[in-house]
Amino acid sequence: MSLDGVPIATIAIPTTVRLVSTARLRASVLASLADGDAELAMLAEIEGATSSRLRAQERGVTGLAANELVYDVPHAHFINASFAYARPRQPNRFNGSQRGAWYAALSTQTCLAEVGFHLTRFLADTGVYETVVEYAEMLCSLAGAYLDLRARPDHAALGADATRAYPEGNRLAEAARAHGLNGIVYPSVRHTGGTCFAALRPAAVQSVRQGDIYRMTWQGAPTPIVEGPLPTET
Repeated sequence: MSLDGVPIATIAIPTTVRLVSTARLRASVLASLADGDAELAMLAEIEGATSSRLRAQERGVTGLAANELVYDVPHAHFINASFAYARPRQPNRFNGSQRGAWYAALSTQTCLAEVGFHLTRFLADTGVYETVVEYAEMLCSLAGAYLDLRARPDHAALGADATRAYPEGNRLAEAARAHGLNGIVYPSVRHTGGTCFAALRPAAVQSVRQGDIYRMTWQGAPTPIVEGPLPTET
């Protein structure tokens, strides 16, 4: 079977890796601002008014219905946030301005290469290669029917030029969702030999659990120093 000339593969991958900033693992900063439970609840309500994830879970947002999201599963807020937070002015390879996706890879090295590329590009825009960021592995299982771009490494969606490749990737992702597929598996554009996944449905992200933590440091040069796994605090 194929779609738009791309084979459809049934996959069952017990462990894939996504990197999440450790800042998102920490307790809510609201806790330090509140004097009690009532005040914390009030602040949380204010936060919810501007949180795309909370709005999506309550009533949906443009491009994402509330009943598509997941509830009462480990790390549901991470899963839902990856779909609820889209960047209107900076679409990704397989998601546009109104809906996110869960991007993952077979290896942490591929994730570091992908994340490092985008962070380096951001720092290049600022003109200052000076920052330290820590990321935690979020491991998950993926299974089901996926478009398999590994057989089409020349596909326009895999080009290095985002202005040309990303519109093609978004078109392909929309077609995949319309045909009931769970996502897209594709060769990494930033890490030779790496394999990446774009899960296009929240329910496709299964058995999420936290893994190791890595640190990326830029010290005046565009190539970061990568450290990890880091020792865990006891």
